[in-house]
Amino acid sequence: MKKYYLVIFFILKTLSIFAQINPADSTVQVIGYWKKNEKQSYTITTDIIKLSESDTASRETIKYDVDILIIDSTAESYTIEWFYKNYSVNTDNKFIKKMTSMAQDMKVVIKTDEFGSFIEVLNWEEVRDYIKKGINDMKKEFNNLSIIENVLQQIESTYSTKASIESAAIQDIRQFYTFHGGFYKLGELLEGQTKLQNLLGQEPFDADYAGYLDEINIEDNNYILQHSEIINAEQLADATWNYLNKLSKAAGTPPLKREELKGLKNETTMASRIHGTGWVLYSVQTKTTSIDDSGQIEERIIKLK
Repeated sequence: MKKYYLVIFFILKTLSIFAQINPADSTVQVIGYWKKNEKQSYTITTDIIKLSESDTASRETIKYDVDILIIDSTAESYTIEWFYKNYSVNTDNKFIKKMTSMAQDMKVVIKTDEFGSFIEVLNWEEVRDYIKKGINDMKKEFNNLSIIENVLQQIESTYSTKASIESAAIQDIRQFYTFHGGFYKLGELLEGQTKLQNLLGQEPFDADYAGYLDEINIEDNNYILQHSEIINAEQLADATWNYLNKLSKAAGTPPLKREELKGLKNETTMASRIHGTGWVLYSVQTKTTSIDDSGQIEERIIKLK
């Protein structure tokens, strides 16, 4: 019997590694079980809704496809390519159309750990140069428009370094891998504080976060995870005030008063249904920025095709 101990141990160990869902204690560990050259295609839709006194003032929908390809798979990591294509936006605004399609046919190559948790963007210089070319073309087309130039400078800054690309420019990728590497128990609330990228300034925002495993579907081998983040209101108001005053100065308009931003809020919620193989089946992220009865809702949906 002793000669079979190693074989039995190996089998049990292998089964435990691939048992992402554990029905015995209602727990889930989010792990990517992906093979080299494996590929999945997704449609990503972002709705941007602007509210004025609780009524919808405007709505824009940005839609594109992405092919996710496992370039390499090792015992310690995955190398994954995101290829962006088929951009469309329902607006008559020429600037927004141009800006939205800037990433058409762009490749972003990332590295994750063995669980599928995001580590870094490998081809960040290629991504930077790709976006920079698009921005230079837009600067020529929209020459002498100071506000647009400021917006383009902000976009260029977002793609200027490896750190800024990883923290601010790949929000859909960040959303996709949010839960990978985590261990969750059904109904157990995980709470804490974190740092979030400040797109309006240098210092990151403090934020409160909460997450939990909402549902386990053993029959279909998938589960739903929920997540929320709330940015520190005072830090948000200060950063917004400084940024808007820079725009006002460039446009020659009166500066904004700091007290006008009292009550500014930014909250992000997310829910993802993930298959036992680690592929996301469906994910929706809703970011709400509001003050009084006005604000903006940005909802991004990632859906397996």
